[in-house]
Amino acid sequence: MKFTVVGAGAMGLRFGVLLQEQGNQVDFVEGWQEHYDKMKEQGGVYVTREHQNRHLVPVNVYTPEEYTATDADFVFFELKQMQLDEMLKRCAHFLKDQYCLTAMNGMGHVEKLLKYFPKEKLVAGTALVATILTGPGEVEFVGQPGMGTTNWANYTGQPDDKTEELMAALKAANFNPTLQTNFMGTLMAKVVFNSVVNTLCTMFEITMGQYASFDKADELSRQLIDEAYDVCERAGVQLVNTREAELESVNYVSKVGNPNHYPSMYQDMSHNRPVEVDYINGYLVKLGRQYHYEAKTHAFVTNLVHLAEATRQDRQ
Repeated sequence: MKFTVVGAGAMGLRFGVLLQEQGNQVDFVEGWQEHYDKMKEQGGVYVTREHQNRHLVPVNVYTPEEYTATDADFVFFELKQMQLDEMLKRCAHFLKDQYCLTAMNGMGHVEKLLKYFPKEKLVAGTALVATILTGPGEVEFVGQPGMGTTNWANYTGQPDDKTEELMAALKAANFNPTLQTNFMGTLMAKVVFNSVVNTLCTMFEITMGQYASFDKADELSRQLIDEAYDVCERAGVQLVNTREAELESVNYVSKVGNPNHYPSMYQDMSHNRPVEVDYINGYLVKLGRQYHYEAKTHAFVTNLVHLAEATRQDRQ
């Protein structure tokens, strides 16, 4: 299969490099000039896994303006929510009749992507896979090969042959994919997960394992999970996990899967980049208000993350 990966950041490189290793053709489209320049200069991206075996992986990388290929099976968007609008405009000239694939964090991207792709060709998902872009032209894969899971769903809720081909490619690349038929429930499960782990770890600048080892972690997690589920129930969204299973997922990933990992939101804050909390906890607040429900805890922690973000920048 052929993939055009728009956004050669941490997760874009993780997906693209591992799919490329399995014989798929992968092109990367990158809008961050310094990152693009470094990859062009060195002939690829340097990859490490668990701080070992640093090696150069050759990649085909283009700016949006110089990329013209329209023959990809999937155009794979892996960007921050706040970057998507501008990148879609820059890429519009090569978005023709391809399928669209995305595993972006938070919510808000689906509506934007549907302006460029028909609903029958949109596949979205979530990834419990940890990766760090350590600098321009450098990426760190967290966890041993085969760790982590991904969940996917067609926007229409009706898988087709192309989606099944995609699942086979992702399985061969060790992404442990599961194909669901509940589109919103699949995406919102990761929003709920991130509303706990990403947000609280970022606020206190701690790893997932440090959070999970706190003796009141379950109490904090349950409060955020319960409120998120209350929002989803009012919005008519049936999540793919029960409340208890969602808590178990938070604990397993934090204690066993990636205990030494700082979530992506913290990585952004630590580099003075805008954080995505408005698309995660903030999204739950806005969704709740549409159904006359105040997600007060999520509103509170959204503001606390922005406070942590602002005070950290003041200390620089």
